Amino acid sequence: MTSPHAPNRRRIAQAITASLAFAALGAAAQASYPSKPVRIIVGFSAGGTTDIVARLMAKEMTAALGQSFVVDNRPGAGSNIATDFVAAAPPDGYTLLFVAVTSTINQTLYSNVKFNLERDFDAIALGAKVPNMLVVHPSVPANNVKDFIAWARANDDKIAYASSGSGTSIHMAGELFKARTGLKTQHIPYKGSAPAVTDLIGGQVQFMFDNMPASWPHVQAGKLKALAVTTKTRSATAPDLPTMEESGVTPFDVSSWFGLIAPKGTPKEVIDKLNKVMNDAFDKPEVKEAYAKLGAVAEKNSPQDFSRFIQSEVKNWAPIVKASGAKVD
Repeated sequence: MTSPHAPNRRRIAQAITASLAFAALGAAAQASYPSKPVRIIVGFSAGGTTDIVARLMAKEMTAALGQSFVVDNRPGAGSNIATDFVAAAPPDGYTLLFVAVTSTINQTLYSNVKFNLERDFDAIALGAKVPNMLVVHPSVPANNVKDFIAWARANDDKIAYASSGSGTSIHMAGELFKARTGLKTQHIPYKGSAPAVTDLIGGQVQFMFDNMPASWPHVQAGKLKALAVTTKTRSATAPDLPTMEESGVTPFDVSSWFGLIAPKGTPKEVIDKLNKVMNDAFDKPEVKEAYAKLGAVAEKNSPQDFSRFIQSEVKNWAPIVKASGAKVD
C-alpha cells in the first residue's frame, strides 16, 4: 500500500535534487568564469587617469583569464551615471565598475545620489593611488604657488579652473584651494580629465588640480607647468616638485585612487579570482614600470581591505566637502 505521504516525499526529493543541481551548475559557472567578455565601466571619458589605469588592469585580466575585459566609458554627472548603471547590473561578474575616489565624494556632494557604495557593491581590489598636482597654462606668469596666488588674486574675475567633473578629487582640490586662499575663481567641470586638460593646454582655462598620470606627460613636453603636488609628501615621480603645504597652503592633502568593484551579491569565487589577478599584476615588471611613469602607487590588498578603505574614504571626504561649501543637486 502506498503511503499518503509518498507524493510529498517525492516532491521534496525532487526539489532537493533540483536545488543541488542548480548549485552545482552555479559552482561550475563560477569555476569557469569568465566564459564570455567582461565589461569594465569607467565613469569618465577616455584618456583620463581612471581610464588609463582601468585599461592597464583590463589588459592584465584579459591575458590572465583568457577572455576579453573591455573598458566601456560612460561619462557624466561626476561618474554617477556609470555608478548607477553598474549598481543595477546583474551580480554575475560580467559588468564591473572601475571606481574612483569621486564616488566616495559624491555621497556627500550630491543631495539626490541614488547609490550607496557599501549597500550596492562588493569591493574587489584597490588598483592604484595617485597624487594630484597643480598645473597651469604656460602663459601664466608664475613658477611657484606663492606667485600664482598673487597673480590669481589680481585676475580673479578673468580666470577659471577646470576639473574632470563635479565631485571629483580634482574639483574638491580646486574648491579647497579657493577656501584656503579666498579666491572666487570660476569652476568649469568637464566629462573627464582628458577634455579638461585639452582646454587647459589650449588656454580656455588657466589652471587645474589634475591627477599626475594624466598631466605629467604634458608637463614634461612643456605644454603645461606644474607648481606643486597636493599630497602630504612629494612624489617619487617628480621629487623636485614641492607639496602645497610646503608652498604655504595648509592644511592641504588631496589624492586620487582607483579600484574595481562589482554589483552586490557577485559570487565570492569571482571576487577572489579577480582580486588575485590584480594583485599578481602588481608584481610584474612591466606593470611596475607603467605605474612609475604614471606616478601611481599600487599595493596588494584583499576585498575586505578595499571595502574598509572605501568606507573610510566616504567618512573622510564628508567634512572636506561640507567645509568647501560645494553642493550639486
